[in-house]
Amino acid sequence: MALVATLISNPAAPALTAEAEQIARSVLPEAEEAVTLWPEVAADIPFLPPLGADPGPFEETLRAALAGHALDVAVQGRTGRRKRLFLADMDSTMIGQECIDELADFVGLKAHVAAITERAMRGEIAFEPALRERVALLRGLEAKVVDEVLAERIRLTPGGSELVATMKANGAYAALVSGGFTLFTSEIAARIGFDTHRANELLLEDGRLVGAVAEPILGREAKLATLIELRDRLHLAPSETMAVGDGANDLAMLGEAGLGVAFHAKPAVAAAARARVDHGDLTALLFMQGYHRDEIAGA
Repeated sequence: MALVATLISNPAAPALTAEAEQIARSVLPEAEEAVTLWPEVAADIPFLPPLGADPGPFEETLRAALAGHALDVAVQGRTGRRKRLFLADMDSTMIGQECIDELADFVGLKAHVAAITERAMRGEIAFEPALRERVALLRGLEAKVVDEVLAERIRLTPGGSELVATMKANGAYAALVSGGFTLFTSEIAARIGFDTHRANELLLEDGRLVGAVAEPILGREAKLATLIELRDRLHLAPSETMAVGDGANDLAMLGEAGLGVAFHAKPAVAAAARARVDHGDLTALLFMQGYHRDEIAGA
């Protein structure tokens, strides 16, 4: 099967040079000339591997050869790259923060809660009990604090709006699926342009958090189930789906997607995912699909 290697840098710090392209071509069998997707930012290098060769080892070879260059690498088949269903995690993926950590700051427990969040995202502790433990610490917090966090602390990850807008303009359906809370996903999904959102419901009483979430908790298995449900509803093949996330509760979803991407992820997630982004912003997921700069909405 003919393959294509995509070299990707961060548009805010272009790092793709002619030297890097030449290095990449030198370690790929029967490599063709690079096809520029965005000058100095991203390029495709088609090549012809031995029959039946797995893309994975070529990615590792490229990463080793390009060590010292701030470049992400993806190797895939040349056909079927553009996806029609996109599922995305929210916290530390589509936004740069962990919402529950920011809420905990209002009760003086940010460091404590953030440490639990980090362990859960690394897969060191189970997600569901860790979420219940953290939410219990927020008991009594006024719900209106959510609006303050959204307005003053939450920042969209660069490239996310362009990613969703471009995929939707080309017929894709986009879903925000989070182990966080609907009070946040409803606003973030609207800001970015997702078609739907799913997350956990923080329980309220008299305008304050009661310290619990509605059951069952949306975690690893629920994210996977959402992907399968939407894929079946849209009558898509597994290969037509893409998912992105950074934490252990994203792994099942990433593994089921036609292209699962670990985005600036925890080590275990980056190691297990089919593809990963360590340097770029979220436009990297468009370059992986072969989009050129002039096709990217708002670029």
